Amino acid sequence: MPKLWTDTVAAHRAAVRDATLDAAAALVAEHGLTGVTMSRIAEATGIGRATLYKYFPDVQAILLAWHERHVQRHLDHLTAIRDQSGDPGDRLAAVLTAYAGMLRHRPGREDGGSLAVMLHRSDHAGDAHQHLHALIRDLITDAAHAGHVRGDIPADELATYCLHALGAATASTGPAAHRLVTVVLDGLQPRS
Repeated sequence: MPKLWTDTVAAHRAAVRDATLDAAAALVAEHGLTGVTMSRIAEATGIGRATLYKYFPDVQAILLAWHERHVQRHLDHLTAIRDQSGDPGDRLAAVLTAYAGMLRHRPGREDGGSLAVMLHRSDHAGDAHQHLHALIRDLITDAAHAGHVRGDIPADELATYCLHALGAATASTGPAAHRLVTVVLDGLQPRS
């Protein structure tokens, strides 16, 4: 197959996949988890059901693929914040603030949590959590070496503390989530 043809086919497949994932997410937001069917996704995407089944075996597979893409985008965003130049303490604060904001907009809350439970039991969610934990741990290590964060507790434990404490942001409003980040950062301060 000529390279142009291969690139065109790959681009088409990626576009169909992205459109399918976007349509499924919109349908969940509009109709809830139980209101999403392969027929509705195919109609919203503008492709036939038979074509949709060539890409995904069922709605659950689509939602898991959407969630994996969604989580990866969040991790990429947090990594970009981490990689900005500046003071290690400021970078840690920026990543924790961004993460708390992401938790406030976690998908699946609108259906009573059943979607969130399904999505967060997947393998990719576990891998993403480990990646996130390592990212926070490394930021804490850098901030501790710079004297901005306490060094009397292992960075691994402090990262766990941050992630669990910020989990409360899922039920918070914007100002409350910001205050929660402030409390977490206060808990990381070096002992005098």
